[in-house]
Amino acid sequence: MVRPEPAVVLCRSAGPLSPDAGYGCAMRRSTVHHDGVTIPVSRGGRGRPLVLCPGLNSTQADLHELIELLRRDHDVVTFDLRGHGSASAAGRYSFDAFLGDLAAVLASLPLREPPVLVGYSLGADLVLQHAAGHPGTFARLVLVDGAIPVPEPFLAEADLPVFRAMWDDMAEEQAARQDPARRVLLSGPEILDLNVEIDDVRAKILDRYREIDRPISLIVSTSMAGDGGEELVERCNRNWRAGVDRLVRERPDVTTSWLDADHGLVFTHAPQVARLITSPAPTS
Repeated sequence: MVRPEPAVVLCRSAGPLSPDAGYGCAMRRSTVHHDGVTIPVSRGGRGRPLVLCPGLNSTQADLHELIELLRRDHDVVTFDLRGHGSASAAGRYSFDAFLGDLAAVLASLPLREPPVLVGYSLGADLVLQHAAGHPGTFARLVLVDGAIPVPEPFLAEADLPVFRAMWDDMAEEQAARQDPARRVLLSGPEILDLNVEIDDVRAKILDRYREIDRPISLIVSTSMAGDGGEELVERCNRNWRAGVDRLVRERPDVTTSWLDADHGLVFTHAPQVARLITSPAPTS
């Protein structure tokens, strides 16, 4: 069920980016009700439709700079996943539940042509899985630092205490954010369980790539886990790069672009990410 809300007219000319810039003639907001959750959807800009799926622990508000840059050339649709930002809390936070959120948003959209599907981090895995199951419904995929077929799981048993403590701290910090549009309601154990699920999904993800016959672009950070030099950080970075190499061997047609950044590239390198997303798809 979709509940439209009053459109906020922005109608600005394209010029220097400002915090409240809007590059379409109207910003439209709606609400999708699905599986007991309320999902806020925002749409604005001009050009080909583009649907941007945020990742785990990121919200529309967090991605504001990237979204506004994309709206210069695209009719951009974005939303908050359950338990993120302005979306409501949920009884379950599983990969399939998030995939259902994406599917519900896409089903609610009146689109004049197949959209570009863009996903960041977990969002990349979600749009890839959705695209594989819905051929012919999208123009191309852009996967930003996610959906990587890593050869080894990230969550080795020996490293679980480190990750558990890190995500407990992260969950506490995110729940305490003053801006409700940036809050994340997932607990540390829920974030940990989701990452275990994501490891399982990525172990089989090459099969999903084989089902896609539309252009795919991959934007990858050179130091996904940072550059602190610790053994765990270096191991995660090697695993990430090895996963990209594995994908390129399997699908040499995938356009791959590297950015000298960590996993926060959508925040720290938004202009570069936006340029890569909006670059014309390669033709064969």
